[in-house]
Amino acid sequence: MKPVALITGAGGLIGSYLVRAAATAATVASEWQVYGLSRRDLDLTDTQAVRRTFIALHPSLIIHCAAMSKTTQCRQDPALARRVNVEATARLAELARDIPFIFFSSDLVFDGKQGRYVETDPVSPINIYGETKVAVEQVVLANPRHTVIRTSLTAGRSPTGDRSFVEEMRRALEAGQPLTLFTDEYRCPIPASTTARALWELAPLNCPGLYHLAGAERLSRWEIGRLLAARWPELEAELRPGSVKDFQGGPRAADASLDCAKIQALLSFPLPRFSEWAVWFFRVFRGCIEQPSSLAPVSGERVGVRGPR
Repeated sequence: MKPVALITGAGGLIGSYLVRAAATAATVASEWQVYGLSRRDLDLTDTQAVRRTFIALHPSLIIHCAAMSKTTQCRQDPALARRVNVEATARLAELARDIPFIFFSSDLVFDGKQGRYVETDPVSPINIYGETKVAVEQVVLANPRHTVIRTSLTAGRSPTGDRSFVEEMRRALEAGQPLTLFTDEYRCPIPASTTARALWELAPLNCPGLYHLAGAERLSRWEIGRLLAARWPELEAELRPGSVKDFQGGPRAADASLDCAKIQALLSFPLPRFSEWAVWFFRVFRGCIEQPSSLAPVSGERVGVRGPR
């Protein structure tokens, strides 16, 4: 009988790719009986429902992807952000105190003044979202069995079509909205397929701790847009360069790029440059999401999400 892996946030971007990978016989994930739980399946702020689900499924591994991840929404409702991102995660980590627990955090635990951050650099969040991630990282890492994965901008195709930054760009284009992309805000974008492959390789290694997992290429938002526009001509005319210094919303981290050498040493494949993934962009968003095996562990369009029976 296969051990059970429970994945929260299976209706989102990274969670859906993790679930899909588990259905592919050629991956390490196929060694697990995977239950992907979306918000529709389980309200993570419902303490008793979460406890009942944990007892019923008796998982040997939890990968916690679910989060309130939009910085604007967190700023507008900080109390809800803390309930979802901190309190719900802390309860899951407590239930999982005797098993491996992998929690997704963010590059936005940093203020962006330095860039090329390593795991030992001090955190300094500048928004509510980052503050919630920092708070619960400490809770998770207090257990030596548990793992925190800080990731960056994630590209891919989500079940709802609105979770990745690439999907957001496409939706803005379809709505006829010009896109202002900052020339001085840097991240290390990564395909969700690569994230899923890395997680399923890491899970059986018994190497808990704190890791950075992002793409191998540091790019500005403007550079990302230009890479995509090169293969998506409709996007070209809608792009506008801008500066993070002129942004009128909440504070933004200018350079949240991550150094991923620690996790790279454990993986069987090199973390890709985003420009490599962008070559396949038009296939991803023209109805075909197969990608070369170096960039993705899975193929096929539908995402199978199974809740507890």
